Amino acid sequence: MALTGRTALLAAIGSLPVGILAPSWTGMLAVNAPLSLAILCDYALAAPVRTLRFTRSGDTSVRLGDEAEVHLTIANPSRRRLRAHLRDAWPPSSWLPGTEQSASRQTLTIPAGERRRLTTVLRPTRRGDRHAERITVRSYGPLGLAARQGSHRVPWTLRVLPPFTSRKHLPSRLARLRELDGRTSVLTRGEGTEFDSLRDYVPGDDIRSIDWRATARQTTVAVRTWRPERDRHILVVLDTGRTSAGRVGDVPRLDAAMDAALLLTALATRAGDRVDLLAYDRRIRARVQGRSASDILPAVVNALAPLEPELVETDARGLSSTALAHAPRRSLIVLLTSLEAAPIEEGLLPVLPQLTQRHTVLVASVADPHTEQMTRARGSIDAVYEAAAGAQAQAQRRRTSEQLQRHGVTVVDAGPDTLAPELADAYLALKAAGRL
Repeated sequence: MALTGRTALLAAIGSLPVGILAPSWTGMLAVNAPLSLAILCDYALAAPVRTLRFTRSGDTSVRLGDEAEVHLTIANPSRRRLRAHLRDAWPPSSWLPGTEQSASRQTLTIPAGERRRLTTVLRPTRRGDRHAERITVRSYGPLGLAARQGSHRVPWTLRVLPPFTSRKHLPSRLARLRELDGRTSVLTRGEGTEFDSLRDYVPGDDIRSIDWRATARQTTVAVRTWRPERDRHILVVLDTGRTSAGRVGDVPRLDAAMDAALLLTALATRAGDRVDLLAYDRRIRARVQGRSASDILPAVVNALAPLEPELVETDARGLSSTALAHAPRRSLIVLLTSLEAAPIEEGLLPVLPQLTQRHTVLVASVADPHTEQMTRARGSIDAVYEAAAGAQAQAQRRRTSEQLQRHGVTVVDAGPDTLAPELADAYLALKAAGRL
């Protein structure tokens, strides 16, 4: 038998989706038929959510610490005006702490058959890819007494790139590079040099550099001058094993190593050298190879963005063989890893001769400034023990560095803020010494 009157109204209200009515209305509906009818009509007049159409546009990449804008276009194809609250959900690390509520929720009104565009401002706090999650829309009726609610998935990916904070050091290193290139040309000839120009002979010049044909055409003795060869190969190897996950200050060791790798890449590219990148622990995590000078830095930044430390012990033998496979001719291999004694002595030292026999090797490591602070602690028994532990840790790192240096390896051991410029200085020193 069909229901009529108040019974039918309450049954219709009872069939409404859960959650569209405030709990305080529940008791009133049973005794207030006009109010019940108003709520039912308000629900019926709310614009449907399922028929809404969404499209995204905007930024696809942003440097860590900067803001990105992602636009969301909403089309309302129904015959009813849309009055809605909208939540555009993203991972928590897409916002600064405490700003998600204001940044992800918006109120909008869209007349029937029209569209509107909303802008979500993101400021990620971590590197990597951030994927848009669900869009939740709550559509209210004209009285605001009831609402329809539904969710849509509209894919979008924002890649958060490394911040490259060390780029502020690039102008000063480029000035030193120009000064290095402008010095008196190397006067010895041999493998790894390029002809530069002719000049008059002065006592002390190597007689093997005399250009006899040019001398025959003029009244003075002409000498060839030489300059260091350009287009050297540099292989930057990032150790992404467990030691790279440790935090030094506010950043993981891997992030500080990335920043140093970016500065070295920018500097070496401007010097005319060819740079490749390899990230490795037990397998290759990222690789950039064979890029032109104009493409190498953006390619390295993009490759490093999603890279995360792996909580596994790095396979030193696998790293060595992989580096040799990616450096077929004589190269500078820059290994960004930890100077902890156990991984170096048990993993790297046994395979180091394979690298140094054919290549110039530079090891760079992130030091913890807190260790230096520990060594200065005084005033109590606990402070003295802390100072002793700090001094022991520093002595162990020095012994490890000396072991590497005895194998002909250049070692850079610096804090997270100074690793990048010191690595760039070591690269320039190698060029000045003619080792590149």
